[in-house]
Amino acid sequence: MQRRTLLHSAAALGLVALAPPLFAAAKRKPGANAALIVVDVQNCFIDGGTLPVKGGAEVVPVINKLSLAFQNIVVTQDWHTQGHASFASAHGGKKPFDSIKLNYGNQVLWPDHCVQGTDDAALHKDLKLPTTQLIIRKGYNKGVDSYSAFQEADRKTLTGLAGYLKARGIKTVYITGLATDFCVAWTALDARAAGFEAYVVEDATRAIDLNGSLAAAWKQMAAKGVKRIQSADVEGA
Repeated sequence: MQRRTLLHSAAALGLVALAPPLFAAAKRKPGANAALIVVDVQNCFIDGGTLPVKGGAEVVPVINKLSLAFQNIVVTQDWHTQGHASFASAHGGKKPFDSIKLNYGNQVLWPDHCVQGTDDAALHKDLKLPTTQLIIRKGYNKGVDSYSAFQEADRKTLTGLAGYLKARGIKTVYITGLATDFCVAWTALDARAAGFEAYVVEDATRAIDLNGSLAAAWKQMAAKGVKRIQSADVEGA
């Protein structure tokens, strides 16, 4: 029987809609030229922390499993000074989530969080990434906030991550962590600007979603060629 006749017969019986796809989407297998970037999975961003992201702890087992697929892992930590310029407490009359203008542009003001050397700034205790090769600490310049793993919010001060990855022959990055609409998105956008192929693993992230920031972040990322995937799309995880 010809394939067309077979399909028409199956459709008449209502079977086509039940049939699995002829070709399943191929999983991505990270090689030696890929890196997993784990953004800010710290106590400050978990329930009970100073700036909790709803469901933040849920990313930990997902990231731990994902890490098994990667030879190269980079972790970032928010690492603020006391009285940091991004803290609402540093600006009289301001409260968390207000916005102000600093010399480098608009700045959302946050509760005091991730202060250097405190337990609040420590990586989540259940994060198991023994093959991590590099920890990037960001936001330690008192007058400048830092969301991206690649450069600070003044869009001038580099962390050195791009140079490190390029020296290691990394061409593709898979980005996970907290929060989707701030540090994860800025990291993904800067990865693309630096010439890397970039994937954000959606179920390995959680968002703050401040005034529609999550939808805006996904729109920006898509426009710059950042690809949105799930952990199940990664072979070996």
